[in-house]
Amino acid sequence: MSSTDSLARRRPLSGRSAWDNGDEDMESLGPYDSEVKEAGLIPERDRGGCWNCLKQCVGGFWSTRQMAKGKEKEDREWYVRTTLRELLIYIIFIVIFCILTFGMMSSVMYYQTKVISELFLESPFTDNRNNVKGSTQLVDFWRFVDYVMLDSLYWETWYNDNPTDLEDRNILYENRLLGPPRLRQLRVKNDSCNVHDDFKKAISQCYAVYSSHIEEKEPFGLMNGTAWTYNSEKEMNGSSHWGLIATYSGAGSYIDLGTNKSQALSVMNELRENLWITRATRAVFLDFTTYNANLNLFCVVKIVFEFPATGGMIPSWSFRTVKLLRYVSTFDYVILACEGIFCLFIIYYIIEEAIEIKQNKCTYFKSFWNILDILVILISLLCIAFSIFRTLMVNNVMESLLENPDVFSDFEFLGFWQTQFNNAVAIDVFFAWIKIFKYISFNKTMTQLSSTLSRCSKDIAGFGIMFCIVFFAYAQLGYLLFGTQVKDFSNFLKSVFTLLRIILGDFDFYEIEAANRVLGPLFFLSYVFFVFFVLMNMFLAIINDTYSEVKAEIANQKNEFEIVDYFKQGINNVMGKIGKRDHIVDIQNALKLADQDNDQKLSFDEMRHTLKRQNLSEMEIEMLFAKYDRDGNRELDSRETKQMLADLEGEKTQLDREIQMEQEGVRPFSAGGREMFTNLNVRVDKMEESIGNIVMKIDNVLGNIDFKDQSKGRHMKQ
Repeated sequence: MSSTDSLARRRPLSGRSAWDNGDEDMESLGPYDSEVKEAGLIPERDRGGCWNCLKQCVGGFWSTRQMAKGKEKEDREWYVRTTLRELLIYIIFIVIFCILTFGMMSSVMYYQTKVISELFLESPFTDNRNNVKGSTQLVDFWRFVDYVMLDSLYWETWYNDNPTDLEDRNILYENRLLGPPRLRQLRVKNDSCNVHDDFKKAISQCYAVYSSHIEEKEPFGLMNGTAWTYNSEKEMNGSSHWGLIATYSGAGSYIDLGTNKSQALSVMNELRENLWITRATRAVFLDFTTYNANLNLFCVVKIVFEFPATGGMIPSWSFRTVKLLRYVSTFDYVILACEGIFCLFIIYYIIEEAIEIKQNKCTYFKSFWNILDILVILISLLCIAFSIFRTLMVNNVMESLLENPDVFSDFEFLGFWQTQFNNAVAIDVFFAWIKIFKYISFNKTMTQLSSTLSRCSKDIAGFGIMFCIVFFAYAQLGYLLFGTQVKDFSNFLKSVFTLLRIILGDFDFYEIEAANRVLGPLFFLSYVFFVFFVLMNMFLAIINDTYSEVKAEIANQKNEFEIVDYFKQGINNVMGKIGKRDHIVDIQNALKLADQDNDQKLSFDEMRHTLKRQNLSEMEIEMLFAKYDRDGNRELDSRETKQMLADLEGEKTQLDREIQMEQEGVRPFSAGGREMFTNLNVRVDKMEESIGNIVMKIDNVLGNIDFKDQSKGRHMKQ
């Protein structure tokens, strides 16, 4: 193999063709060996420059397919290697991300929520009337207090009636109660609603549906203490709550139940005797937080009793099991290390997207995948910021709790935002998994989904308009017909979701029929016919037809590249070079063995006899011998033998270098017009060498003929 051939097939480390773009692209070539520099393929200003080497490494590290600017067709190897590098880096990112997400969740969290919630919502020691789920009247609230709440909050005796350690205040013996529980209520003003003129004389009191601007702020009942006076949301350091009927502020009147059962019982008796709950009450909240040291989990509990203007009571609840103290066990510190790596990945992708935006300008934002990239980065940055904020806030709350263990500690804010953080992480990891399609889009099979949806988007949009007209017409019809009797149609939004559930086969026909024996069945049958049998099948037909077209087109296309072929080509190149190198070594050893006299002289017969054992043909032996037998005497002298062995050694060294480059992932450059020009030069050189050998052989034959003719002439004269 000639040096020109080795230079022609050497490629810049960045993968871009320096011959296609002139000297500007030479900046990305990176370090070369002395052979390349001596060939004059690198400008003087780029030779040996550390800054250019650094630019090449950094630029190659962040190079993506979107930076190709149409060169991917000319430089397929760079496109393949860039795609594989992007995919490999992103797989590592996904693995780290999944470790983080699964590390912050556990099935134990479900069981923690289950045991705490069932203790208050479905207590086995009482009937349904005393549980939260079975409560519908004001009297049920006080039954809950007497039979469930106090016994569930204060576990002061063992099952053998021996007292427990009162300092622990453990619910279910395992969950530490952080501070005393708190009861809070919100009230509305009298005369807050408009009474019809016909009833103004008969009705003297009127309490409207809750709203923050009609909250009762005047003292009531005993007129003293926090339980009987109004406290603003700022004074209580509270937060609003979204209930079933309304959204309630964090203000109101409150009282802490105390640290033991006797104190709580005394407080509740006082509230009951002095009518703490009246017609003006619109909501009562029970708030407390537990900490399970065995699992390092907090459970932030809020049980709500709403008293609507209709009368009665509607209970609701919130049990948020969260992990606020993040770094306790050894695995937690592994998660901390993964969080650091995750932050580095986010910085990496921020720089990558910034480079792509700078290079592609406004066209960058036309790609769906680019928008998804930015969305994943933004959500990740929000999650990182919240993690830092949560750590600082938890430290402050815990310090305050340890200084005053008998004072109520409000974890509602942290519990709520930790839940939102978990939701954001869930959405982020979902988008991150979807983004994998961006990196495997080179395979035609993987593009069927995106191609089908993009191809039929206009048809689906037109169908969507028709569907929405019919669907929302039925939603409004159902709300107006059954809204007063059927819970699933009690408001317009519930009516929409109920109709979607009917499409999926989840419905209660008998409830609709009971609400209206004539219009109920007609509504149901007509909806199923038009929406399910007609519109839904039209939707499926649009997608099926488009999918058939896309599949037929893709079947006739080729993949952008085949990964298996790419790796197979690399392996074949390495194995081919290794085989050729071994062959050269065998020839060298055979030639050294043929020189038995060690005088570095070889005759044609000796060389032919030796190389025949290496499976060389007569023509190959003849051409190799003629190449170095310059004088045509059918014998190689010491100089000619040394030259042949030196050339073989040089070719073996060049193969060793190329094998090392292949194994390190650095391919010789061979792209564009320069590749074609260099290959043609190599062919011409080989052709000239072959022709020269043939001419030399002919000269030797002619010389032998002349020698024989002269010998024959002398013999005849004699």
